[in-house]
Amino acid sequence: MAEKSAILYRMILPDHTCPFGVRAKQMLEDAGFQVDDRILSSRDEVEAFEDEQGVATTPQVFIDGERIGGSDDLERYLAA
Repeated sequence: MAEKSAILYRMILPDHTCPFGVRAKQMLEDAGFQVDDRILSSRDEVEAFEDEQGVATTPQVFIDGERIGGSDDLERYLAA
């Protein structure tokens, strides 16, 4: 069986770790995914990523090249 993998973009700033990113990573690991954890470590990186992806929030999860969305979207995806 092929290994399930996901790319997770999440925010970890010096003064703030996004709890939704932590939650998304835990859900992916619990579901058996190998997580490519891509940390956005400054406001500039977060804003550039959001602009590039056309999204308003992080985290963002990608599975098989498809954007799943944030942690609530991921929860629905994994439940399906």
